[in-house]
Amino acid sequence: MGGAVVDDAPPGVKAPDGGWGWAVLVGCFVITGFSYAFPKAVSVFFKELIREFGVGYSDTAWISSILLAMLYGTGPLCSVAVNRFGCRPVMMVGGLFASLGMILASFATSIIHIYLCAGVITGLGLALNFQPSLIMLNRYFSEKRPLANGLAAAGSPVALCCLSPLGQILQYHYGWRGGFLILGGMLLNCCACGALMRPLLPPKKPLELEESGHAVAEEEKKKKPQPKKKLLDFSVFRDRGFVIYTIAASIMVLGLFVPPVFVVSYAKHLQYEDTKSALLLTILGFVDMFARPLSGLIAGTKWVRPRAVYLFSFAMIFNGCTDLIGSQATDYVGLVVFCIFFGMSYGMVGALQFEVLMAIVGTEKFSSAIGLVLLMEAIAVLVGPPGAGRLLDATHNYMYVFLLAGCEVTLSAIVLALGNFFCIRKKQEDQEAKMEMAVTASEKEGLNRAVEAEDDEEELRERENGKVKAGEEVMTVKETGEGGDETHCQSKQFVLSQKLASNGNCSRSN
Repeated sequence: MGGAVVDDAPPGVKAPDGGWGWAVLVGCFVITGFSYAFPKAVSVFFKELIREFGVGYSDTAWISSILLAMLYGTGPLCSVAVNRFGCRPVMMVGGLFASLGMILASFATSIIHIYLCAGVITGLGLALNFQPSLIMLNRYFSEKRPLANGLAAAGSPVALCCLSPLGQILQYHYGWRGGFLILGGMLLNCCACGALMRPLLPPKKPLELEESGHAVAEEEKKKKPQPKKKLLDFSVFRDRGFVIYTIAASIMVLGLFVPPVFVVSYAKHLQYEDTKSALLLTILGFVDMFARPLSGLIAGTKWVRPRAVYLFSFAMIFNGCTDLIGSQATDYVGLVVFCIFFGMSYGMVGALQFEVLMAIVGTEKFSSAIGLVLLMEAIAVLVGPPGAGRLLDATHNYMYVFLLAGCEVTLSAIVLALGNFFCIRKKQEDQEAKMEMAVTASEKEGLNRAVEAEDDEEELRERENGKVKAGEEVMTVKETGEGGDETHCQSKQFVLSQKLASNGNCSRSN
C-alpha cells in the first residue's frame, strides 16, 4: 500500500473526456448501483431473518440503516485513504471488505452478528468504493462531466431493479444464508471495478527533456522542501458556496429518502395486496433510470451548465412539491402518478447533486469536500426516516409523513437558491467591482505616465534641435573665419552667442 501510485491528477494533465474515461464510467456505474441499491435489496431477506432469530421488523431494519450510515458517515476516512494511497488500491481493498462482510454474515448466529458483518464491514467496503469512483470520474471528465455523472448515477435504479428480484429468487432457492453468500461473491466485482481506475499520467516527453527535467526537479527538491499534502483539507469550509451546499444537502437528506421507504407501506395501508404495492417501487425505479442520464445531458448544455445550481434547486423544489401533492393520494392510481413524478424529480436530484459539488469546489479539493459532505448527510440519514416513523406512530396517518418530507426538501431548495443568489452572486459582484476599480486606477496611472513621457520627449527634442543648430552655426563661423577679416569673424561670433542665449531661454520657458 505504501508504494502505490497516488493519482493526484498532476498539473498540466487535461481531462481526456473519453478514451479510458468510458471504462472508468462503467466502473462508477456498477459501484453506484451496489452502493445505493444494496441496502434496499437486503430488505428482501428481512422476513426470513425475523423468523430465524425471533426479532421484530424494527430490529432487522437496523441492517439497512447501518449500511447507509457507514456509506455516508465514513466519508472523511475515505478522503484520507484516497489522499494517502490513491483511488485504485482503496477501491480494491473496499471490494474485499464488502464481499467479506456478506460471506461472514451468512454464518451468523445472532442479529448482532449480522449488524457487525453485513452492516459495518460491508458498509465500510461499499464506502471505500463509492467515493473514490466519483473522484476518478471527476478527473477523467471535464466538458462531458454532467453527462458522465448522470450516466453513473443511473446505476442506482438499474441495480435496484435487478437486485431486488434476484434477492427473492436466491431466498426461494437457497435461503437467506445461501443468498448472502452469493451476494458476497457478486460484491467481488467491486475489485474489478477498482482495477479500472487507472491514474492519470502526464504526457510523455523526449528523453533529453525528461532527463533535464528530472535533474532540475531534484535540485529544486534539495533546495526547497515540499510541504506535505493534507490528508483532509478543511479549507473548503472557507468557501461560501461549499457551506451553503452542505447546509442545503443536509436538510434535503432529512426528507429525500422518506417516500421510497414508506410508499409501499402506504399502499398496503390502503388495503392493496403486497405484489401490487411492491410494483410502485418498480415504477419509481424505471422512471428514475431514464431521468438521471437525461438530467445530466440537460445540465451539460452551454446555457444550463453555468446555472447548474439553480437547476439543482429546481429539482429539489420539484421533489418537495411532489411529496406535498402526493400526500393527498387516496387510491392506487394516485400513488402511481406520485411515483412517476417522484422518480423524475428523484432522478434529477441524484444526477445533479455531485455535479454541483464538483463545480463548486473544483477537482483538487473534491476528494476532501465529498467526504465532509457525506459525513454531514450521514447524521441526517440516521435522523430522517426514524423521525418520520415516530411521526407515523404518533398520528397513524401517512399524509403527515409525506408533508414533512416535502417541507424539508423544499426548504433545502430555498436555502440553496437564495444562498447562492445573495451570497455567491454578491461576492462575485464585489470581486468584479474591485477589478474595475483596479483597472480604472491603472488606466489613470498609465495616462499620467503617458503625458509625462510626452512632455519629456518634447523637451529632449527641443534640446537636441538647439544643439544641432548651434553646431551648424559654429561650423559656418569657422569656415567663414578662415578666409575673412578678424572684425567680421568677431561680429559673427557675437551674433551667434546672442542666438544661443535666446534659444536657451525659449527652451527653459517651454
